[in-house]
Amino acid sequence: MFQFRRIGWSLFCVMLIAACNRNAATTGHATATPPPDTTAAAEDISTVQPAELADLLGKSGDKPLLLHVGFKKLYEQAHIPGSEYLGPTTEEEALTRLKQRVATVPKSTPIIIYCGCCPWVRCPNVKPAYYALRDLGFTNARVLFISQNFGADWADKHYPVAAGE
Repeated sequence: MFQFRRIGWSLFCVMLIAACNRNAATTGHATATPPPDTTAAAEDISTVQPAELADLLGKSGDKPLLLHVGFKKLYEQAHIPGSEYLGPTTEEEALTRLKQRVATVPKSTPIIIYCGCCPWVRCPNVKPAYYALRDLGFTNARVLFISQNFGADWADKHYPVAAGE
């Protein structure tokens, strides 16, 4: 029984990774295959851990600009309160919205981007958004470190969640 569950879970993970990679390939924004360790951060991408962000959002004072760069359905189901929906940045339209949104924002503004569809190192949306912000000169852009998905890494830990648009 244990062996069957382990195989079933492994098969599920492989299918989820394949779906993320297929989405990247079909949108014309395929990236190099990320490292197999989904807990490791890419060297050139600055991340923030969910607990750190939740703590920051719970304090008084200035908050980072929170941008959801994932799929509309995920945003409608659950998102971080105060975050703005921009859409999946594998699509040029969403990248354009991102650039328009930050056009008047000071380059030192803390910006947190997240999607939550899958482990962030395999996510087709966070990397295009992060690199666009970096290329625009933003020095405090970070990616929310999602090791599994938004539900497991944020909502299930009872961090603040909003639903709807």
